[in-house]
Amino acid sequence: MLRYNLLVVLGPTAVGKTAVAVHAAHAMGGEVISCDSRQVYRGMTIGTGKDLEEYEVDGVPVPYHLIDIAEAGEQYNVHAYQRDFEAAWRDVTSRGRVPVLCGGSGMYLEAAVFGYDLLEVPVNPELRQQMAGMSDEELTTMLRRYKTLHNHTDTETRRRLERAVEIAVYTSEHILERPPYLDLHPLFIGIGCSRELRRQRIADRLHARLQAGMVEEVKGLLDRGLTPPALAYYGLEYKFVTQYLIGELSYDEMVSRLLSAIRQFAKRQMTWFRRMERRGADIHWLDVEMPMDEKLQQIVSLWHMLPEAV
Repeated sequence: MLRYNLLVVLGPTAVGKTAVAVHAAHAMGGEVISCDSRQVYRGMTIGTGKDLEEYEVDGVPVPYHLIDIAEAGEQYNVHAYQRDFEAAWRDVTSRGRVPVLCGGSGMYLEAAVFGYDLLEVPVNPELRQQMAGMSDEELTTMLRRYKTLHNHTDTETRRRLERAVEIAVYTSEHILERPPYLDLHPLFIGIGCSRELRRQRIADRLHARLQAGMVEEVKGLLDRGLTPPALAYYGLEYKFVTQYLIGELSYDEMVSRLLSAIRQFAKRQMTWFRRMERRGADIHWLDVEMPMDEKLQQIVSLWHMLPEAV
């Protein structure tokens, strides 16, 4: 079996994945490829946790990819991410560098690593006109005719629901054809911690982001013309802060509901990673409180072993 050709650093939100990935890339002569469904957007920095100041070790910048590549307001998707990841991986490896994929967006991560067959689905104006006159319940029922709903991602917002129906209808009528995908041999490193510590880290990070200007960031997006429904599409922070800014929630209600929602999201992330393990992904979990040098020693040691020997 070939040696590893992709290092994957994954884990739930707020466990310090970026720092580990950046230090590993620095130590191994690599570059970080972000795997986050929201960090692709320009102008969404605090709410998406880009932490760009972390992409430097001992004064040496660590190159990164797939951050700030789409405009806020654009609906970037998993198909586009898979395409862009493939291009980034080829670029990094063509220069003899180690690609370090970092993130917690499970669907994006699996699409990148396992090369799921994804079809770029065009807009269907006639179907969209038809859906405009349907309720959310009717659309959900329609979606269930095409697929089993394993989670709530497709039905979180009206826009996601309509797009999910559009994709389901298209894929039921077309045969997927695509060129061979990358021949990847990933080493999975998971950063984990106890439930109690994870909850505390999420709270600490949320308050730090609010102090850093997350509310002002969302206000700036509203001032640029993004609508409240559009901002809800970009995740929990943008949804709840927008509700506060338009007067639907008080500040304390916003913080409380957002904190609860992020904790629930982290729990769903861990469920996703456990499912990956059940399906054969060999994730080597490192405790978040382990010193960085010890983490790096373990990662480098695993990297130089043959996958079949791990």
